[in-house]
Amino acid sequence: MNIPDIPQLVADYERDGVVRIPLFLSADEVTAVRAELDRYIRDDLAAQPVDARTFEKDEKTVRNLWRLEKYSTFFRQLGEREDIRALIAPLVHGDPILAGVETFSKPARIGSGVPYHQDNAYFCQMPPDMLTVWIAIDAVTEANGPVFFIKGSHKDGMQPTKPSGVRGNSIGLAEPPSVSLSEQFCGLLEPGDATIHQCETIHHSAPNTTDFSRLGLLLVYRGSHTQTDPKLKEAYAAAVAATPPA
Repeated sequence: MNIPDIPQLVADYERDGVVRIPLFLSADEVTAVRAELDRYIRDDLAAQPVDARTFEKDEKTVRNLWRLEKYSTFFRQLGEREDIRALIAPLVHGDPILAGVETFSKPARIGSGVPYHQDNAYFCQMPPDMLTVWIAIDAVTEANGPVFFIKGSHKDGMQPTKPSGVRGNSIGLAEPPSVSLSEQFCGLLEPGDATIHQCETIHHSAPNTTDFSRLGLLLVYRGSHTQTDPKLKEAYAAAVAATPPA
């Protein structure tokens, strides 16, 4: 891993709710991740529960893989690496617990968009000491559906939500924010680069209509001191019921 200046990283993260880290994984590590994902989809996925994946509208192309830390030793070990946990600890204000390993894929030409949302509408944790490391496995360009983040939006707490009707992203903001796209932070990444965003940072992405796929591997961590908020959990449960799997 390219180790950043930790005090500066923490300051930027606390201020903006999102940071970019170049070369989070090496080229060889990216190749290994891609190979394991291909193997898992080919050999293991069919035997997993239905909520281990979400397909695109064609009902055959994988959009999301869920709970890879549960179903893959490779990804559990990646998420539990001590160098990664040491980087995450000051950002979650305590002992980091691996809460999930997932993929968000935007396959070429059919990759669906993601509505404006806050991850804590899904995670339902208080205090919101939870984050996602979003690692580019493919290059993320302006054209193939990059994630846009609204800097500083984590400081305003949870916003009203509504079911989105989007499989894999079933709960979004009740009203889209008024911040123009030009003022938002665009997560343009080369393979192996990463962004880290706080669970209440507002973000979204457009569909991928290009000929180039956009695959991201996500490592999700929470501080060991966080607890489930029942009101957030109730709203999420309603969204899951409306649009499974979520």
